[in-house]
Amino acid sequence: MHTTISNNKRRSRKMLAVNGVSYTQLGEYVEQKNRWQAIFKAPEITFPLSQATADHLMEGIASALSPENLGEDGELSSRQVRAKARELHAVKAELEQYCLNNWLDTPVCSY
Repeated sequence: MHTTISNNKRRSRKMLAVNGVSYTQLGEYVEQKNRWQAIFKAPEITFPLSQATADHLMEGIASALSPENLGEDGELSSRQVRAKARELHAVKAELEQYCLNNWLDTPVCSY
């Protein structure tokens, strides 16, 4: 398995590519999770993902998509909520595609 992480200077986004398939949103989500992991001295999430890690990531996405977390208890405008939901659904779709492409069981996102 070949994993590449590169900076896209034009859009200032990191791009994750595994076996030639791009997972930009998933890469950014994992990078954000790793920043939190570092604060709490938890192990870093690395690629290739294991089944347990994919399940853990999907649980985090499901939690973030729950209504009380998505709207941050009414602190976000409806526009911000829609943008956040679109971003999380894109991460979810890329994680599902990653699992299919890497012979992992696709975790269920239930919130």
